[in-house]
Amino acid sequence: MVKVVGIAFKPVGKIYWFDPHYLSINEGDYVVVETVRGVEIGLVVQGVMEVENNKVKDLKPILRLATKKDIEQYKKNVDRKPESLSICQELIDKHRLPMKLLDCEYTLDNKRIIIYYTAEDRVDFRELLKDLASSFHLRIELRQVAIREGAKFIGGLGVCGRETCCTSHIREFTPVTMKMAKDQGVNLSANKVAGVCGKLMCCIGFESEFYQEQRKRIPGVGDIVKTPTCESCTVVDVDYLRELVTTKRDEDKLETFNASLVKSLERKKEEVREEDLTDDIDE
Repeated sequence: MVKVVGIAFKPVGKIYWFDPHYLSINEGDYVVVETVRGVEIGLVVQGVMEVENNKVKDLKPILRLATKKDIEQYKKNVDRKPESLSICQELIDKHRLPMKLLDCEYTLDNKRIIIYYTAEDRVDFRELLKDLASSFHLRIELRQVAIREGAKFIGGLGVCGRETCCTSHIREFTPVTMKMAKDQGVNLSANKVAGVCGKLMCCIGFESEFYQEQRKRIPGVGDIVKTPTCESCTVVDVDYLRELVTTKRDEDKLETFNASLVKSLERKKEEVREEDLTDDIDE
């Protein structure tokens, strides 16, 4: 077993594991660590815990608990962001590059500035890099992020009226597919299933496991079933939450039963299209 500490570098950001070394560290502490980008300050979001050695590799030690001077420098770096973003945007506009600027941040040691952006295609930013280096006199790192992650930088409100999941509690993204939405009987119109990023809403993935389990035990639309009043009829609607199955007889009579009273006779073969396995929304 090995002792580790979980550190995040952004609010609701991905958790990275470090060696607490000999330091007394608690959740909520700010610490200084060395990453591949340089010396950075992070927040302890998971206190000291023990994990199996094979769960983590190449652990770097925490350098120190953040001092008052470290915190002051971090705040200065944050205060510089608006002006830095303005410079970045001016240079992007100058070169007419098809990229959307999201954010920038400085490492604690002020040796590097990381600039985050999204773009639909690959961007040739060689000339931009030269201008950025001349403006900041630092190492420049241009980091392209996925569309979902881009929305996490911007934030906003979802169609539910609440803060978007990616900014409020999702630390790492998991796949969300059109098949998940179809399995749940969600209205597939773009304005119903799209998040602020234009991709499928992350919340569709939250209940996916529940619906998968329900679909195993409850007949689906198109299945042939036996009910208390019909020896062979077709399922036309299913409410997986309330476990209700609606069937239709040959004479078009609709009846709704509790799923426990419905016996599956023949399952409809499920066809999965390649596009159903992506998070792209059908227009």
